[in-house]
Amino acid sequence: MSYSDLAVPGSISWLESAFGTQNTYSGSFNPSTLHTASELMIYNIRYLTQQALSVFKWKLPETLERNYFLYSLYYIGYGFVFNTEEFGTIYQTGGLSDYDIYYNPAYALVNNKLLPQGKYDKMRIDEECAVIRLSPDYCGIFDLIKHYAELLTEAESALKVNLFNTKFAYIFYAEDDAKIETLKKMYDEIMSGNPAVFTSKKSLYDEMGNRRIELFNQDVKSVYIADKLLENIRAILNEFHTKIGIPNANTEKKERLITDEANANNFETRALCYGWYDMLKKDIDKSNEMFPDFKITVDWREENAVIYENNTSDGVQQR
Repeated sequence: MSYSDLAVPGSISWLESAFGTQNTYSGSFNPSTLHTASELMIYNIRYLTQQALSVFKWKLPETLERNYFLYSLYYIGYGFVFNTEEFGTIYQTGGLSDYDIYYNPAYALVNNKLLPQGKYDKMRIDEECAVIRLSPDYCGIFDLIKHYAELLTEAESALKVNLFNTKFAYIFYAEDDAKIETLKKMYDEIMSGNPAVFTSKKSLYDEMGNRRIELFNQDVKSVYIADKLLENIRAILNEFHTKIGIPNANTEKKERLITDEANANNFETRALCYGWYDMLKKDIDKSNEMFPDFKITVDWREENAVIYENNTSDGVQQR
């Protein structure tokens, strides 16, 4: 699987091609940063995207395809609900045009080959169609997902390399093939579980008392950092979970945590998704009012609902 395999609206290659001109222009003036592209990167993007989609609980019309709605909302950032003669009320992604008095987009631009050409390509927002946004700036969170996917990919790549390097075996060397065969026989006996191995002094030392067999041994422990890399991977995941609203302790403390310490970052964990939730509720309420036959609802998952209600009841989390 590669980026080219994902060249559909809302996919990785689609987004990168859509913004390719802007990236080329910006790269002429601003230094480019390190970016990662690999099969592991694709895996991490899928994995983190599915985690981000799990924060809210949705109820959608039977005629609305769930994956199209969620992936376009989280990757592109917005979509439009409007009524058509051909398909009834539908949800579609599209573009934005013009500005109102507050410099917000005024028109929705929708182009789908199954819709009559030019019929719905420019609709007045809040009059002819309703917009549903994930955030007030009309942006999705693909940039956030890709950022942490890159960090995870680099950390996991380093982990694989380190684990591979710690497989370094012992290297024995001797002055001739006969001594090497003696060494092999001794090693086989040791690995077979024999409590003692006997050999002649002549096979190990020459007439001057020098050893005929030498061992090259790498200090594997000094280059083993897999445990630290695993801690880094967990820290990256915790930070990502904090950004998107998945509860986590978000701490490096090794001791047992008390309840207050474990819950200390509850508000930080939901700082972004509070804004997403409020924006979604506002837009969905407007959409449901304009198109009651196409009702959409969004709510917190059960484990997050109590925390949200406590944090918003009086501005302070209840204990």
